[in-house]
Amino acid sequence: MNDLSTAPSPESRPERQRKPDWIRVKAPTTKGYSETRKLMRGLKLNTVCEEAACPNIGECWTKKHATVMILGDTCTRACAFCNVKTGMPGRVDQDEPAHVAEAAAKMGLEHIVITSVDRDDLPDGGAAQFVKVIEELRRTTPSTTIEILTPDFRGKMQAAIEAIVAARPDVYNHNLETVPRLYPTIRPGARYYASLRLLEEVKRHDPSIFTKSGIMLGLGEERLEVHQVMDDMRCADIDFLTMGQYLRPTPKHAEVKEFVTPQAFDAYGAIARAKGFLQVASTPLTRSSYHAGEDFAEMRAAREARLARGQR
Repeated sequence: MNDLSTAPSPESRPERQRKPDWIRVKAPTTKGYSETRKLMRGLKLNTVCEEAACPNIGECWTKKHATVMILGDTCTRACAFCNVKTGMPGRVDQDEPAHVAEAAAKMGLEHIVITSVDRDDLPDGGAAQFVKVIEELRRTTPSTTIEILTPDFRGKMQAAIEAIVAARPDVYNHNLETVPRLYPTIRPGARYYASLRLLEEVKRHDPSIFTKSGIMLGLGEERLEVHQVMDDMRCADIDFLTMGQYLRPTPKHAEVKEFVTPQAFDAYGAIARAKGFLQVASTPLTRSSYHAGEDFAEMRAAREARLARGQR
């Protein structure tokens, strides 16, 4: 009656990778974190900090810094690295720009980062909402510098760039995410050279706008492939490069092939600086908007110093 020798074995669960000590962070428990969370909930704003399971959320929210994710919480794409849910998004919230500006005012932000889900369902890919948010921030908190992190606006790039650049954000960020060879599996809905061209077009329309892009390490990329991405970015006149460790959100996502050491990140950072980027952030915990305000101030100072020396 109790012989289980012929019973099917329970389904094996994938073994969770043990993170090295340098990638571990404490769970957020501070008062500042709770206050930021309450403010975002009260204004019905989504944040990439939560949706993408950012490891730095405790530190940033404690300091009253949050990266707002506009255009809803549902993405029309399904990248293998991203924790944002996929599906058919809802309608665009017309009150969202005002709520973003209110949040910036209440948090006293000197620098704000605005990103979004992909909205391939919209005729303009969501560009008009970025413009409205920028314009509302300029009216409400005119001293706040604005950094946007946009999707690639697939099939709608030129019109989207023209509209957003005309609104004059201080920093235009669009992440390449990984090396070209890995795009079919990691970022199947995008094209590497289309993303490069987007950032190149931003500079062509307005050279005064800082451009920024980032990649994740640990997905199986080779060292020379990373160096080539740096060269491609510099050819597109990108000012700021971020590099951070990829962390697997769930067992359904792409696996971590390697935990890159802090020393290796330092080496990549040194190479990037030698290639001429105005600003480089390269640590395991680096994310697009991590320490964005401080990095923006340093990047602006670096440009001013370069111009003073008569360099481009």
